[in-house]
Amino acid sequence: METRFHLAYHVTDLDEARRFYGDVLGAAEGRSTETWVDFDFFGHQISLHLGEPFATTNTGKVGDHMVPMPHLGLVMAQSDWQAMADRLTAAEIEFVLPPQTRFKGEKGEQSTMFFRDPSGNPIEIKGFADTSGIFAR
Repeated sequence: METRFHLAYHVTDLDEARRFYGDVLGAAEGRSTETWVDFDFFGHQISLHLGEPFATTNTGKVGDHMVPMPHLGLVMAQSDWQAMADRLTAAEIEFVLPPQTRFKGEKGEQSTMFFRDPSGNPIEIKGFADTSGIFAR
């Protein structure tokens, strides 16, 4: 069995969450009750429960930008990242940090974008053309 992460966090509206995670992000819905819903979040399990979302502060620094901490994130192949960036742009998602590439031409070159779900939970998605750079030092 492949190791996968499980993360449970709060959302304020399950129907909004279903539309965002399912329709916008393309995650497959799993089990649910009246108070929570699971999603296959690109091979990992997230469980969204009704409640007050976690507090965040803009204390993470990405280049010259401050981004929300803590946040959930994904690392994708560059082509998948670009497709997601196009999908989010077409859905008119408001970006905290718009799609961009960091460390261009360097070890660890990556594309990144930050946005929030409808409940305000921050998400970062990174894209790598060369996955050997994911843990570059």
